[in-house]
Amino acid sequence: MTKISISRESSAGTISKYIYGHFAEHLGHCIYGGIFVGKDSPIPNTEGIRSDVVEAMKAIHLPVLRWPGGCFADEYHWRDGIGPQEKRRNMVNTNWGGVTEDNSFGTHEFLELCRQVGCEPYITGNVGSGTAQEMSEWVEYLNSDGDSTVVRERRTNGRQDSWGVRFWGVGNESWGCGGIMRPEYYADVYRRYQNFCRQYGDHKLYKIACGPSDVNTEWTEVLMKNAAFCMDGLSMHSYTIPGGWDHKNSATKFTEADYFETMAIAADMERKIGLHAEIMDKYDPDKRVGLIIDEWGNWFEVEPGTNPGFLYQQNTMRDAMVAAVHLDIFNRHCDRVFMANIAQTVNVLQAIILTEGEKMVLTPTYHVFDLYQHHMDAKELACAIETGKIGTAEHSVAGITASASEKDGIITLTLSNLSPDTAEEVTVDLKAAVKETKGRILQGRMDAYNDFDSAPLQVEDFSDIRAVDGGLLVKMPACSVAEIRIGL
Repeated sequence: MTKISISRESSAGTISKYIYGHFAEHLGHCIYGGIFVGKDSPIPNTEGIRSDVVEAMKAIHLPVLRWPGGCFADEYHWRDGIGPQEKRRNMVNTNWGGVTEDNSFGTHEFLELCRQVGCEPYITGNVGSGTAQEMSEWVEYLNSDGDSTVVRERRTNGRQDSWGVRFWGVGNESWGCGGIMRPEYYADVYRRYQNFCRQYGDHKLYKIACGPSDVNTEWTEVLMKNAAFCMDGLSMHSYTIPGGWDHKNSATKFTEADYFETMAIAADMERKIGLHAEIMDKYDPDKRVGLIIDEWGNWFEVEPGTNPGFLYQQNTMRDAMVAAVHLDIFNRHCDRVFMANIAQTVNVLQAIILTEGEKMVLTPTYHVFDLYQHHMDAKELACAIETGKIGTAEHSVAGITASASEKDGIITLTLSNLSPDTAEEVTVDLKAAVKETKGRILQGRMDAYNDFDSAPLQVEDFSDIRAVDGGLLVKMPACSVAEIRIGL
């Protein structure tokens, strides 16, 4: 038996909607074929952007999309992707598969995608191989309505008014593929580049510095000490890689021991956030600087027969459970975590959508984002969870994970049973009489997945919820994620 006590008086603050963000890189078939098919494609599209993918993104109220990378960002020169399609410069994508990038999807196309979806853009600028002038002029191209050569160029390319892009990343993984920099060096580079990213009119920028990988606390210490005064956010990247980089799991063929290792790595995000938040608190006690976890998710072996540089992997209920574990942690740390972006949106790593020609399928991870969307911009409610440990001698985790929030008088409780084979009764103490509940659930075998010919994993109505004195009694099936909307 598990007990969850929810306090309406204790809260970490408002859960930023940007925690439910996503990431789309020029990698494999994320952009080309996944999001962008061109205006002449027989696949239904608007301005070359797949209509089915846009509708799927809109349905989960996708709030923010990061682009163009990733490692690709520090080799991307934005002027190559503007102007007439036939005149755009070709390049070889040396990071991902060595394929030719024709730049047919560039700045205007990305911002059109964001317009269709109704999300905000988050652009990562080129610090690794680009200049401060190049990034400065990109900001001007997008945000200025003045009479300059750069703005005239934008208008010639078909956009009269500025877009007012708010979120800007200054480089990506500058400790690795973005330049193999030392933190002291990058801190100075960040200070210089961000200084030339100007505010035009009312378009105030939210400037995000490249932060650490996993538990590199030295990087966080140096950046916060030397550059916190001129940053709004500090990024962090952390992937769940059972077996490690050299012995990654198959996405679909794994053991129960592999499953528990994956859950344990995912749950360790709590510790990682705590380590960096402690340092950030030292230099920023008012929590003005947001922790931006703009790359997270599972990283498995690519599917057999696919280009290893395209990072295409299937997506099972194991992925869904990892998503739930992460989102619950981000919700609980909403006083510091302002944005998170799962990697990646379509056809790459822990994707929410897979495509194959004209076919599209929603993954279990997509359905978790669906179940969690009512947390966006809601007041976080403290959840005390008393539950047993499950797993192996080497890797064990709490059997139940949960988070709760309140908005417009309705409490949203999301909870997951991480056990692959055992149902669990959960009592929910609300210290109040429950008037009504509405539940939805995703459940299935740990290795079950949706494919183009069969998609058994879908969100269904969930009714195994009973009001009891002061709360609820919920019976959670094995390997399941549920949303319960509660009216008091």
